Order: sequence, then C-alpha cells, then structure tokens
Amino acid sequence: MSKQNTWLYTDTVKEHFINPKNLLEDEENYREDGRGMVGNIKCGDQMLVVIKVEDNIITDCKWKTYGCASAIASTSMLSEMVKGMSVDKAYTITPEDIVRELGSLPSHKIHCSVLGDRALRKAVEDYFERTGQVHKIKQEQVKVICQCMNVTDKDIAEAVKKGDRTYEELQFRTKLGTVCGQCKEQAEELLHQYIHMYT
Repeated sequence: MSKQNTWLYTDTVKEHFINPKNLLEDEENYREDGRGMVGNIKCGDQMLVVIKVEDNIITDCKWKTYGCASAIASTSMLSEMVKGMSVDKAYTITPEDIVRELGSLPSHKIHCSVLGDRALRKAVEDYFERTGQVHKIKQEQVKVICQCMNVTDKDIAEAVKKGDRTYEELQFRTKLGTVCGQCKEQAEELLHQYIHMYT
C-alpha cells in the first residue's frame, strides 16, 4: 500500500468501523429510557444515542449515525464503554475518553467523538428528566454560538485550551460553522479573546 493510501486509523478504529457494535436497527420498537440526538444531517454528521437503564446502571446502549469512519467507530466504542456503567459516570464521559479507548484518532477527526459524548449526555439528561432527577442535570452557563451544530462558547474555550489557534482548527475540532456559516464572525471574536486569556 502506498503512503498516500495508508490507513490512518488504529486497528481498534478499523474494527469498530467495519463491524460496528450495538447498532439501532429497530428504532420503532426499541423502548429506551433515554434518547439523545446531536448534529445536523446537512453537514453529514448526525448522531442518535438511546439507552436502557436499570437500577441506575446502563444495561443497553444503541445508536445510529450518519457520518465518516471516525463517527461510526467512536459511537460504536462509546456504546460498548457505557454498558454496565452508572448513568452518573456515563454523564461525565469526554471525547478524550473515547479517543483513548480507540487508541487514537487523526486530529482533524476528534470532532466525531465530540458528537458521541454530546449525544450520550443528552440521552442521560433525557433519562434524568423522565425519572424525576432533573436536579442532576448540569446547568452550565453557556451561550450557543453555532446553532446548527450546538457549539457553545465553552466548547470554543476548551478548544483553545487544547491548542486550537485558527478558525479552521476550531472547525476541525467542533464542526462549528460547517452548515450555514452565520456564526463565523462571533466565533472568530471569541477565539481571539480566549487565545489572549489562555495563552
């Protein structure tokens, strides 16, 4: 195989892409306890995560995603990670946790795991709402900057802390501005502010 065509992913990513685990194949008849969807089909990445919970433990996690190999692999891995985990612990899973389990992802594909953890978080929050545990939902004081991809000012700050310095790097990490682009000016202003604050 030539260098140009070299597979950029780990064997674990390849396995989860070729043989994805826990696909949601019968959505109509699946009786979930929590449901979360993020992303926008217009830009090609949309993720649905559903969970079943018993005694505060996630007993099943299924998903559907429209996206690239990284999106499929990261959601597949996520669904395996959370089975048997308490909903409270699952609520704290980060993109870095998913990437660590996969062995790594190319830097420009990290945003795929970000969608996974956001969809799971929404599913857990839905479960909390359905079971009268609204007090467990973290009410972060954030402002949504990109409405299409639900990217907040906090997401931009975190991206800067992780090393993003340009609008293009920010897009790679968060998918911000990849649908309508109306948020670009505001996102660039925040990017410059956070660069001064955190570097």
